Amino acid sequence: MKSQTRYLTFNTRQRRELRRITDEVASLVRESGIREGMVLVSAMHITAGVFVNDDEPGLHADIEAWIQRLAPGPAADDSHPGPHYRHNVGEDNGDAHLKNLLIGHQVILPITAGKLDLGPWQQVFYYEFDGRRPKRLVIKAIGE
Repeated sequence: MKSQTRYLTFNTRQRRELRRITDEVASLVRESGIREGMVLVSAMHITAGVFVNDDEPGLHADIEAWIQRLAPGPAADDSHPGPHYRHNVGEDNGDAHLKNLLIGHQVILPITAGKLDLGPWQQVFYYEFDGRRPKRLVIKAIGE
């Protein structure tokens, strides 16, 4: 059994920001030498998420509108404040914790024949909900 781990650090310019990370995940899979296995991609903060979906700007805008509707918060650029959450004790990121529950904090993806095995439109994304400070993500490949 082999394994390989890589940590990525994000420091976004805006409160909420979406980053496509498929290439970084695929790169670790190639470098690992694993032919058959799984790769875990996990946000290491409770105010960020990881998901797999299409890389299409209209969909990204729909996802942003959806999470804002279900867990309202400040605008991504702080142009208007969000509602008060009980968690907001010294911080105003209560909505970010709820957004993490909506999106999820990790995905597990297959490695087949030495490659990241995604469907034709699938891409991997990191979604920051309370940015402008360093946040980490772990990518861990395991297999043979």
